[in-house]
Amino acid sequence: MTKLTFDRRHFLMGTAALIAVHPFSARAAGNQAHLRIMETTDLHVHVFPYDYYADKPVDTVGLARTASIIGEIRAEATNSMLIDNGDFLQGNPMGDYIAYERGMKDGDMHPVIQAMNAVGFDASTLGNHEFNYGLEFLNKALAGANFPVVSANIVKEMGAEPTKDKTLLPPFVILDRTVTDGDGNSHPIKVGLIGFVPPQVMNWDRKHLEGNVQARDIVDTAKAYVPLMKEQGADIIIALSHSGIGAADHTDGMENASVPLAMVDGIDAILTGHSHLVFPGPKFADIGGVDAEKGTIHGKPAAMGGFWGSHLGVIDLMLERSGNEWKIVSHMSEARPISKRNEDRSTTALVESDDAVLASVNKEHEETLAYVRRAVGKTDAALHSYFALVADDPSVQIVSNAQIWYIQEQLKGTEHEGLPILSAAAPFKAGGRGGPEYFTDVPVGDVAIKNVADLYLYPNTVRAVRVTGAQVKGWLERSAGMFNQVTAGEADQVLLDPEFPSYNFDVIDGVEYQIDLSQPSMFTAKGEPLNEGANRIVNLTFEGKPIDPAQEFIIATNNYRASGGGSFPGTGDTIVFEGPDTNRDVIVRYIVDKGTVSPRADANWTFAPLEGTSVLFDTGPAATKYIGDVTSVKIEAAGDGPDGFARFRIAL
Repeated sequence: MTKLTFDRRHFLMGTAALIAVHPFSARAAGNQAHLRIMETTDLHVHVFPYDYYADKPVDTVGLARTASIIGEIRAEATNSMLIDNGDFLQGNPMGDYIAYERGMKDGDMHPVIQAMNAVGFDASTLGNHEFNYGLEFLNKALAGANFPVVSANIVKEMGAEPTKDKTLLPPFVILDRTVTDGDGNSHPIKVGLIGFVPPQVMNWDRKHLEGNVQARDIVDTAKAYVPLMKEQGADIIIALSHSGIGAADHTDGMENASVPLAMVDGIDAILTGHSHLVFPGPKFADIGGVDAEKGTIHGKPAAMGGFWGSHLGVIDLMLERSGNEWKIVSHMSEARPISKRNEDRSTTALVESDDAVLASVNKEHEETLAYVRRAVGKTDAALHSYFALVADDPSVQIVSNAQIWYIQEQLKGTEHEGLPILSAAAPFKAGGRGGPEYFTDVPVGDVAIKNVADLYLYPNTVRAVRVTGAQVKGWLERSAGMFNQVTAGEADQVLLDPEFPSYNFDVIDGVEYQIDLSQPSMFTAKGEPLNEGANRIVNLTFEGKPIDPAQEFIIATNNYRASGGGSFPGTGDTIVFEGPDTNRDVIVRYIVDKGTVSPRADANWTFAPLEGTSVLFDTGPAATKYIGDVTSVKIEAAGDGPDGFARFRIAL
């Protein structure tokens, strides 16, 4: 292996300046060396600080921004290494543009690899999204990397035990480096890096991987390889775990295995990711074996650097040399952000972009802008949300159609295959505090990738839950809290509760039902129990028959809802599938796959008739042009509403 000193490789300052800026460097004795490990994770092709879906710059993402703090943080430390923890190849329209439009011919450079080369990474591992475009694409992309990429548990040919496997990539690498101690003397050190990816890739990317590779358990693989790395001379070993911080106890094939992985003897530090969270951080306060303040897992230093370049994970190691061996005598972990959130929820950039990194992918950035601005498919129905809170709606329908399409494929070959699949989706842009123009409005015809931001505002990921018919009804009762209770026989009553957020108004496709507005709501606007015996959801049927409370269903939804967000019955502990893909990506893939989509609302829900009763609601004035498309309820204009809204009447 090539010997490379930290001093030549990285942007270092003089010893006196270093002592002034970092206590680890200041405290290093003659037999000690400060080594800083820096981590990016889950970049997902975010190089420019730009939201391609919304087609506008943003301050919260981008390797070009992260690169600026990498330079600063390198300069604080006597010795440093920069490592990526996977999920760099897919995840925004630039990645899709390269994979689906431009392609990767032999010798082509992938833009995210170009950017990573420009920043100067020492190594990387694979994340689960590296497999989304197939193995041939992956290999061509990795061919351009000026740094090693390792992955220990993805196997082309299984051996009797992991060290006998023929792996897809090298399982580990031992980097020969030279570190400078507290007296300014140089010493050799061998840094071992081993990479892991969730075994669930075999389900998530079955069409690319089945018959080509297999996946081993993360912890079992580590137990086999770490002793071999020690035998081959690794002084310290860092696990590149593209796996979240989850349960403390090891179970075979677990997805988020970083906690039991830290218990493997010989691993000195853990770089984690996959979860799109920040560690150290309060979200991990209650997990066994984890110190969320100190940033340790079973006493070993760990870091998770957010996602899309939002943070840089940093682990500082004080190494002490005894004879020819190095050991860690103290450590510290942190995650440094590229932006900050202000009290008014606005964001302020903490760094500017690195010009060299921007320049490395500027051509592909411009090509991606052209890509997101042109059509990727067509719709034969207008995609608007003006009536999404009062009638079955095309902007919600297309989300449900895409979620069902995706989950049907993902559950093939699992124990859940064959269960009826429903889909829960809510309107995000539905007026309210957003104002009278805050609605989705995509006309019949071409659909561009940036239109998907109108359909789905948030970077949620797809989930599936397994529920009973009784829980389906409870879910809908919670959703029906959107509406005020009305009195039968009275005219022009206010329909919508302004305290109820539209993103909690889930429509469930795959069943048919009515909402009886004369009944009280079962829940408060925040999801707290209110009227236990309430029965707003009536005539609930599946395939034309009253739903069986005991029958089991799969509901496709998003990670927020499936994890209990909004306090819906049937969520929180019923997840059976956690997809690696965002709902936005799934919608784009669905449109590309179908060519022309037909998201006309199927009127699977409506209000129960109440003779002599009418209600009023406000929506955007542009709704007038679509009023004829709504056939499930009788809607008519009722004059002007407040603050620029238009008012409409529904006769129940």
